[in-house]
Amino acid sequence: MFPTLSHLIEYFTGVFIPLPVQTFGLFVALAFYAAYTVFSKEMRRKEQEGLMSSVQRTHTVGEAPSMADVVVNGVVGFIVGFKLVHALFNYGAVVNDPQSFLLSWDGSVIGGLLLGALFGYWSYSEKKKAQLPKPKKEAITLRPHELMPSILLWAAIWGIIGAKVFHNLEYWDEFVKNPIEGLISFSGLTFYGGLICGGAAVIYYTYKQGIHPLHMLDVGAPGMMLSYAVGRLGCQLAGDGDWGIENTAPKPDWLAWAPDWVWAFKFPHNVLDEGVPIAGCTGKFCHELPIPVFPTPLYEVIACFLLFLLIWGIRKKVRPAGMLFSIYLILCGIERFLIELIRVNSKYRLGGLEFTQAELIAVLLVILGIVGLFYTQRYAKKHPETIAPKYA
Repeated sequence: MFPTLSHLIEYFTGVFIPLPVQTFGLFVALAFYAAYTVFSKEMRRKEQEGLMSSVQRTHTVGEAPSMADVVVNGVVGFIVGFKLVHALFNYGAVVNDPQSFLLSWDGSVIGGLLLGALFGYWSYSEKKKAQLPKPKKEAITLRPHELMPSILLWAAIWGIIGAKVFHNLEYWDEFVKNPIEGLISFSGLTFYGGLICGGAAVIYYTYKQGIHPLHMLDVGAPGMMLSYAVGRLGCQLAGDGDWGIENTAPKPDWLAWAPDWVWAFKFPHNVLDEGVPIAGCTGKFCHELPIPVFPTPLYEVIACFLLFLLIWGIRKKVRPAGMLFSIYLILCGIERFLIELIRVNSKYRLGGLEFTQAELIAVLLVILGIVGLFYTQRYAKKHPETIAPKYA
């Protein structure tokens, strides 16, 4: 496994370059980039179809520098300088445990003050250069795809919050033992929490900008499926604990062409340092699972990438607003429900039923998707202006 980017680079080049970047975090960033790219393409397409209109905004130019701007930029500069300068002189500690380093109170006060003063002065001077004798208001026009930086910010903030909340609810016993660690730890993220909270935040923001929620949901369908596949690749490479149940069965004949780790894997050098020690290995990340398990993140990478190709292929043929997203919900729910059958997860019990949080949400997503298919058909009949045009 490749718990850090350094291990991944070493695998391909044979050279170990100490970098304070975890593989899982890198692929989370790549997942956001994948979503950003697909979202932007789909929003441009919706613009060309006439289903999304430009946004009119008014802003004031030529205002004098404000103390609030200077203070905010100064505080940001102080935080950056406080950590950055200290990191330059303690690079080994950053590489060894970047999370603990970032969340600690260790830092350079001098570095913080210097960079804080620089940021504050830069903010003041830029405002001063643009100051007019009399500030004026100007109208600007933004095309929907130009809102993507703000959309990404909303999705990232609320997606991470939702992923943390749902994870802590799923593993409540662990959370109550150490709630502070559960809240601020970089690990422990639940996809469905991010999907629900991040998606709701994006819909709210774009609705305020005049974008129809059903069109925005359709825009999100292919991008979310692709970003999930990319994120799960990070889970597989890092070994972050999202693996399957124990699998000691012999590899079936139909998989004879594939390496053994495709069927059963011990996740050596996993980022959690979980399992038994690896003989001859010293330092961090020297554990592997005692019994091989199903590499479920790998299965989800393959499944979700294929589902992305399916959704991408039919997106121009599914014309009623919201129907593509309904199809996404059904496919997403089925995929996750099936993978939960061989995945390690916390169980809930209700009466005689035993299920995981993900199984429950997966079933609800399928039901919601089916209801959505009927609803979007009826909505299209009442609102024909929301139907996408036919492609030749």
